[in-house]
Amino acid sequence: MIAGFPDSALAMNAFVIDAFEFCRLKQQAQGEIPVAELGRLAQETVDRSGTIHWALSGDIDKLGHAQLSLAVSGAVNLICQRCLTALNFEIDSKSLLVLAKDEAQADTIEELLDDDEIDVIVGSAAFDVNYLIEDEALLALPVAPKHDVCPDGGVAAEAKGAERASPFEVLKKLKQ
Repeated sequence: MIAGFPDSALAMNAFVIDAFEFCRLKQQAQGEIPVAELGRLAQETVDRSGTIHWALSGDIDKLGHAQLSLAVSGAVNLICQRCLTALNFEIDSKSLLVLAKDEAQADTIEELLDDDEIDVIVGSAAFDVNYLIEDEALLALPVAPKHDVCPDGGVAAEAKGAERASPFEVLKKLKQ
């Protein structure tokens, strides 16, 4: 359910807006999406559980460019790279996105702004907000998620792996 938009604005898990009009009218929308409905994000999780909460607002920057502010939050279960058990990870991400009409304009705007905190993306009249929300959630995930202290007493999978014989040692024994 998306606050401020009728259910007819949603079509088969898509929330499509005219991004430039959304910004020009300074519209706002918010809602939540189950992780299970976000295929790429769901693949990164242990159990596809959780919900992503989001808020989107449109505006025009001081140079006259359309811009979207997006906030994404929620909890997902990832795999700890040390102990290989579930790790509850809190997503909390905010981004400011300036819209361009095409790639060439995006490059020009990016050079003009020269600000690493602001991303420039290509907007459209049929802009899929769910895709943007999923991208933001994916970018918020750690590359190698790890517990601060693993639940198995801190014994890491890396340490367990060190107890195994070296593959070269195994080959040496086979050769004999």
